[in-house]
Amino acid sequence: MKKIGFLSFGHWNPSPQSATRSASDVLLQSIELAVAAEELGADGAYFRVHHFAQQLASPFPLLSAVSARTRRIEIGTGVIDMRYENPFYMAEDAGAADLISGGRLQLGISRGSPEQVIDGWRHFGYAPAEGESDADMGRRHGETFFELLKGEGFAQPNPRPMFPNPPGLLRLEPHAPGLRDRIWWGSGRNSTAVWAAQMGMNLQSSTLKEDESGEPFHVQQARQIRLYREAWKDAGHAREPRVSVSRSIFAIMDDRDRAYFGLGESSDQVGVIDNMRAVFGRSYAAEPDRLIEQLRADEAIAEADTLLLTVPNQLGVDYNAHVLEAILTHVAPALGWR
Repeated sequence: MKKIGFLSFGHWNPSPQSATRSASDVLLQSIELAVAAEELGADGAYFRVHHFAQQLASPFPLLSAVSARTRRIEIGTGVIDMRYENPFYMAEDAGAADLISGGRLQLGISRGSPEQVIDGWRHFGYAPAEGESDADMGRRHGETFFELLKGEGFAQPNPRPMFPNPPGLLRLEPHAPGLRDRIWWGSGRNSTAVWAAQMGMNLQSSTLKEDESGEPFHVQQARQIRLYREAWKDAGHAREPRVSVSRSIFAIMDDRDRAYFGLGESSDQVGVIDNMRAVFGRSYAAEPDRLIEQLRADEAIAEADTLLLTVPNQLGVDYNAHVLEAILTHVAPALGWR
């Protein structure tokens, strides 16, 4: 059994061919797609965060709105770029959103991805410390945020407060019990996957990672997951970790699917991203029987407990619901995912 959710990058474009021509379209359709996914039996609605782009950016209003319209589905991110975040304010936002959801928040965080602008985090008021890279800063913000979610007091109370204080040091409010166990680190390298395990965070591994061996993407990603699980066990954490992988998977069910995605098999791609040699995983698009055969050979999907299906959000809610339903109905059961 696997948890299966969708991951939306939340693109919009004023083109007449786009079903999402504005930020308003993307936000409102994201909510509707989450509602549709829950009705179809999917397990998660996840959203990517990008700044300075015509894509979803500020996650907590959207996550809270989705929470208010759904009852069961997990609601998360994949991922929030921690280079841009004040971990203290974020802990308050995350606590509020999780309480609104009834404890369904699954927050993916990371050091971030290549940006639309140069050093965009500087515009948000952040800069690496002396001798620190922007990636180091992102991990430092992530560590601080993760620590704050313990809910322990750290701030000295005012002796003459406006309102009475409880005894002892004060913590940030609202505190959401259990949220700390639902924080995921988005890792593109084996070393950061091990670091996430040592910290006690769940692991998100996307459709690209550092090319560390020259092997196919799914083989390298499966090894990354195994290294993560070994490091988790060595760290002695009490609970079982969770691991998600992202994939672009489309079952060809009709002529419309064939027109969009039936262009033949894709393959892994290798390129340079942020001065790192990276391998990008292939997309899957085929009739269900063929798709099932292909996915059986994906070692990383087999290693993960959660699969996030990247959706072409600009094609609209109805079509993306069709994409999810095809996988949940015609592919997942044959693979033992349902």
